[in-house]
Amino acid sequence: MAFESLSERLQSVMSKLRGRGKVGEADVKEAMREVRLALLEADVNFKVVKEFVNRVKERAVGQEVLKSLTPGQQVIKVVNEELTQLMGGEQAKLAKANKPPTVIMMVGLQGAGKTTSSGKLARFLQKQNHRPLLVAGDIYRPAAIRQLQVLGEQLSIPVFSLGDQESPVKIATEAIAHAKANEHDYVLIDTAGRLHIDENMMDELKQIKENVNPHEILLVVDSMTGQDAVNVAESFHQQMGLTGVILTKLDGDTRGGAALSVKSVTDCSIKFVGLGEKTDALEPFHPDRMASRILGMGDVLSLIEKAQTAVDAEKAKEFERKMRSQSFTLDDFLDQLQQVRKMGPLEDMLAMLPGAGQLKGLKNLNVDEKKIVHVEAIIRSMTQEEKDHPEVINASRRKRIAAGCGRPVQEVNRLLKQFEDMKKMMKQFSSMAKSKKKRKGFKFPFMG
Repeated sequence: MAFESLSERLQSVMSKLRGRGKVGEADVKEAMREVRLALLEADVNFKVVKEFVNRVKERAVGQEVLKSLTPGQQVIKVVNEELTQLMGGEQAKLAKANKPPTVIMMVGLQGAGKTTSSGKLARFLQKQNHRPLLVAGDIYRPAAIRQLQVLGEQLSIPVFSLGDQESPVKIATEAIAHAKANEHDYVLIDTAGRLHIDENMMDELKQIKENVNPHEILLVVDSMTGQDAVNVAESFHQQMGLTGVILTKLDGDTRGGAALSVKSVTDCSIKFVGLGEKTDALEPFHPDRMASRILGMGDVLSLIEKAQTAVDAEKAKEFERKMRSQSFTLDDFLDQLQQVRKMGPLEDMLAMLPGAGQLKGLKNLNVDEKKIVHVEAIIRSMTQEEKDHPEVINASRRKRIAAGCGRPVQEVNRLLKQFEDMKKMMKQFSSMAKSKKKRKGFKFPFMG
């Protein structure tokens, strides 16, 4: 999970401060010593760590903190604000041309995930009701063109290609003419990478830049390479004038050094982060939300946004109505389960809840996605009558359902017991809601 080790260390330091009624200069210095070590262990650039700690220390021993009613919480507020600034302050949005198409150059070293990120970014734009065009400009890596074409087919996004015999400059130029003729409002040029930065690579990228005048030059780097990612970003920025960075594999980077260093070292904002292998696993980077997650304050806004895009509002309302009337079935339960799964891995969603990292039951939670698949298989093995009226499922029916889905009878029993318990719980909440509504105009608390 992203920032896992750093988050645990920082939350431990902050929890010591949170409960204190008094915080002196010595307390702040001690806390900052631990913060410094935590950041260095997370592979954050040494100069960045030094400047960050000095800024926090300067603010934390000032009058605004020491004379406040809750100095411990004020120090945490300062750390949160400075962490946000360290990662860029505000969300850096994609540029948009006054006259379409907006041209985006995707650059980076080989193996960083440039072609995949091009597809993911096109998918992101597609979901925003744009008409992106992918351009196969990598003529050197074997199967690079085919990889982009397969991605395009999966996403129903057109891919412009002239094969691997034409120059990348000609491919990019003709792609823009094609985009104008076919009313594409974004052009994403997937350029060639190398195993290391070399003169020939940069010359070619500069030629493409001069010929197409891109509105965005986005560097794709692997966050798991830590300081190497920052060094690559610095070199590219000096020669190409980057407008933004896409950090891939952030979900597997437990340290997070690259995400915390890249803005300070290169003065180039992180615009997107890759959080998985799926084509929609690319998200805009919000420094304030990420800082809150690192400090265990949660990221409710991102959780709400995920829910809004994944959950069918009409179905949610219908499910709420059925819960109130105690008429929901195993079909409804399965439908809700599938909608929740669209939002991504459950442990990632739980990590967005404020204070989730401090809860013993959730701290080392590893949600087994296979168990969810097993639940779906069990329900699908039932007849319509059994899904609508689970009470008719006797011992022989349970054996038949277990055989049909290839799971033990005990799992079928467990699911039916959990479903029955859930119905009882909803009945209790429903009766509580009705009684409170009579007294206080109480609103039903579910699925609002």
